[in-house]
Amino acid sequence: MTASDDIRVRLGAEAVINLTGTLTTLGGISARPEAIAAAAEILGRGVDIVGLQAAASRAIAEVMETEAGFVSACSAAGICMAIAGAMAGDRMAAIERLPDTTGMKNEVVVQVGHLVNYGHPIEQDVRLTGARVVPFGAVNSATQSQLEGAIGPNTAAALYVVSHHCAPDGQLPIADFVRVCHARGVPVIVDLAAEYDIHSYLRAGADITIHSAHKFLGGATAGVVAGRKELVRAAFLQGYGIGRPMKVGKEGIAAAIVALRAFAAGDRAAERAALLVPLNHWRAALENVAGIAADLDPDPTGNPFDRLRITVLPDAGFDAVDVVHALEVGTPPIRVRTHQLSHGSFILDARSLGAGELQPVTERLLAAIEQARRSRAEGRTDDVQAWKVKHAAALRNWPDLNAEVVQ
Repeated sequence: MTASDDIRVRLGAEAVINLTGTLTTLGGISARPEAIAAAAEILGRGVDIVGLQAAASRAIAEVMETEAGFVSACSAAGICMAIAGAMAGDRMAAIERLPDTTGMKNEVVVQVGHLVNYGHPIEQDVRLTGARVVPFGAVNSATQSQLEGAIGPNTAAALYVVSHHCAPDGQLPIADFVRVCHARGVPVIVDLAAEYDIHSYLRAGADITIHSAHKFLGGATAGVVAGRKELVRAAFLQGYGIGRPMKVGKEGIAAAIVALRAFAAGDRAAERAALLVPLNHWRAALENVAGIAADLDPDPTGNPFDRLRITVLPDAGFDAVDVVHALEVGTPPIRVRTHQLSHGSFILDARSLGAGELQPVTERLLAAIEQARRSRAEGRTDDVQAWKVKHAAALRNWPDLNAEVVQ
């Protein structure tokens, strides 16, 4: 591919090889061809958006075996709209008054282990609506009695989060969470942005679930909101209030419908096997490299795919950060998952691997390891240290606040 063939280069952006999987900061997962075609086709046509959303509701209800649904701008927008709907319902005066919650129930209970930062604090999704988070439990322990104690006369909803960002132990299972909330008349909203499971949380009694359309579904940037018709309708109507700045375009809705149907018809076992091909290729290439261990890493929340965890062993003579630095400053930059970097590991996720990128990644990976080994042996670490300082925020999944974005 020449520079003129790559739209990223033509637009003045940097071409990147994305081995982080579905991170929104790197564009989400590569969209399905049928979703790209649907978005392109509808962009040139007029359509009644409410009618298109009605079609989306029918498709979501059919595929996800629930009552209704709609397409939001993204999963974060879906969370905001669902919480706003739980407070304001379908009362237009209340919808137009948010985030002023005077006279409304305005508390949302969340277990402490679910108060994650996935690009911003999930608590901010709640506060944007005018609601207040009521946390319960501890980061490693939450009980039914603590949830019961957190629910009060002003509780509008309960938020449950499923993500690898969440605390892994001691959290209330969804069945117990739903049982306690429903006994007190509190609706349950479940954030499943990156989770492949489109059925079991609804079957467990969740009133609304929210998935990202541009992650595992392979659609355009959007969210899929599904669940009980009354609450879904109330969430959708927030588009006439605080949801207006979060509106989704016709291309996002069309691509989400097509992507959802394609995902439902897919063969998870075959997809997992296909994703193992590049991972096993890279693992074999690293098998005899001194100081390196490479192991398959099943998804921590049980999604049907694996990643490759590459660990720089203590006696290697260099650190994992040295290898990541070499990958990121090369041409084109290769971005990997770095949340385990402090433990000596980084992770390759092949779900967004582009055509023709397999062998270049192999070669760059081997070269990066050797570059890290030579730099440490020769005492040349200043560039790595400068890079670590400059990108310290990025390594914590925060933006570089000094980046000259606006010029």
